[in-house]
Amino acid sequence: MVVRLGKSIDCNITQSDVKDIYRVRGKKEGQTNTPIIVEFSSTILKANVLKMSRARNIKHKGKLCAKHIGFTKNEDTPIFVAEQLTIKGSRLHYLARDLAKSKDYKFCWTSYGRVHVRRNESSPIITIHSEDQVNNLMQAS
Repeated sequence: MVVRLGKSIDCNITQSDVKDIYRVRGKKEGQTNTPIIVEFSSTILKANVLKMSRARNIKHKGKLCAKHIGFTKNEDTPIFVAEQLTIKGSRLHYLARDLAKSKDYKFCWTSYGRVHVRRNESSPIITIHSEDQVNNLMQAS
């Protein structure tokens, strides 16, 4: 499945590139489409997969879904490719997205487990380290 995903996003992934793969339990009882975690053999490959999947969704009108990796049942089921964050990182990303919406920041993203925001193309990139920093940015603007 991961190799087919690589083909659909134009990224060369082989079975030897996958270090570990497992499915995590869903939040709701009886949920069928639970997240699948893939651990790659290199960080460079992981970053490349993330970059190529975002680029594929931007380039094509139809977002990445199950039919693109060969599934015929539930073919409209979307596939989300995202970086796995720690609990603290997830919380900071949530707060940063809220900051971006309320204070007109144009960009909010994660990279290598860190959360970044940017007001526009010419402004400096701000790396979010704590909830206090997000609160200060909320009050500053």
